[in-house]
Parts: sequence; structure tokens; C-alpha cells
Amino acid sequence: MSSARVNWVGGNWKCNGTRESVAKLVEIYNSMCPLPEGVEVVCAPTALHVGFVLEHMQKEVGVAVQNSWSSPKGGAYTGELTPDIVKDFGAQWVILGHSERRNTVARESPELVADKVKIALDTGLKVVLCVGELKEEREGGKTMEVLIGQMTPVVAKLAPSDWANVVLAYEPVWAIGTGLTATPEVAQETHRQLREWVASSASADVASALRIVYGGSVKAANSAELISQPDIDGFLVGGASLTEEFCTIVRSAKL
Repeated sequence: MSSARVNWVGGNWKCNGTRESVAKLVEIYNSMCPLPEGVEVVCAPTALHVGFVLEHMQKEVGVAVQNSWSSPKGGAYTGELTPDIVKDFGAQWVILGHSERRNTVARESPELVADKVKIALDTGLKVVLCVGELKEEREGGKTMEVLIGQMTPVVAKLAPSDWANVVLAYEPVWAIGTGLTATPEVAQETHRQLREWVASSASADVASALRIVYGGSVKAANSAELISQPDIDGFLVGGASLTEEFCTIVRSAKL
């Protein structure tokens, strides 16, 4: 955490929710408002639930979609959402490059993710850009090699001004939904290396202002210790974002 950057906490609901459970979640999130000072909060429901959430969630809480396509305008892209449709509907954010889309459900390449990031930003959306390494890549000492490979096409496409609307989420794949969590020291070291790489590849000003958040089995039990690290600026939360535990995580991130 740094007093120079407003902490950011996002709840990625992934492919979860019924009409009843989403209504209850909205009540839980609304109970946090007014939000703690120095914390920005965003939720990412399924596409089917975005309309309900936009209508019923307190406006302090931002709303994200979990993906958008690499074309600025709608067209023959069955099953996709283009950024113009997302913006017109009223969502402000989009999550891009999540490991489940890079490695499981879509096999998205770093180049495709970079295209999607740039087009979303140009359309006026804010972007949560996810990067992360597999367990065997961590154990093989290739963490930064993998992260740089994911980041390089993005840096090549973005103008310096674009970065003000980007939150970078470091999510070690081996810690997502597994119950495993990078220790605060391991997470901080990777965040520090990412910030240093952005400074050398984009600019020192971009790196200093960029919010880098951690994701990977974040819970109320570990969030306070994680957020105490100087280069961890918040969280992208998975499973715990579907419960009242999310409120505790948000409160731990207040400046």
C-alpha cells in the first residue's frame, strides 16, 4: 500500500450467481457504503446479472464485465461483448487477461489480450489487466519471464495516458481457488519487480502511479498482512467476493 495511490478492491464473481444470490450479494455490498476512505471498490458479475447490479448497487461501487472483445464495435462476434456495448449499458470496467481465459476457457494469447486492452481503453472503459504464472513456471524460476511476456505486447500498444485507467492484477495461477496464497513477502517481491519493469519499459511516472493488486485466494485472514506491503495496492478477490467476507477485505484496504 502507498498513500500516493488509492487502494482498489475488486470482486470477480466469475461464473456464479442466481437471481436470488445476486440480490443478496448486492445487499451485502451496499451495506459497506459509504465506502472506507481511500478504497475504490468494483464488482464483476456475470454478463446476465450486470443489468440487475447496475440498477440496484450503490453508485459508489463500480461495475465490471468479465471480458470484452477486440473490436470497438458490435458485429458478428457470437457470444462476445464489444466495448461499445459494455459502455452503452453503463458498466465502467472490464477484466481482461484473466488466467482462466489465457489458460482454460479461451486460450487467449498475450497479443490478443493487448489488443483487447487497447480497444477497451480507447472506447472509454477502465481495465483490470491480469497477469500470472503457472505453478511449474514459478518452481522453474520463470515467473518474471512469463509476466514480462504477458506485459510486453500491452506496453507496446498503450500511450502513457492510457495507464491512468489500468489496474494491474498479479494473480499467480497456482494460488487461484486452490487455498494456496503467496506469502506477503513473495507477493511483494513480484509486485516490486513488476513495478520496476513497468518503470523501465513504460516510464517511472507510469510505474509510480500504477495500482498493482494481488489476487490468489485472498481472504479476510490474510488481506491485512498482504495490503501492508508497499507495492500491493489492493486485491482482485474470487471466492471470498461471494460472501460477507468481502466486506472485511475491503475494510482492511482502507488508507
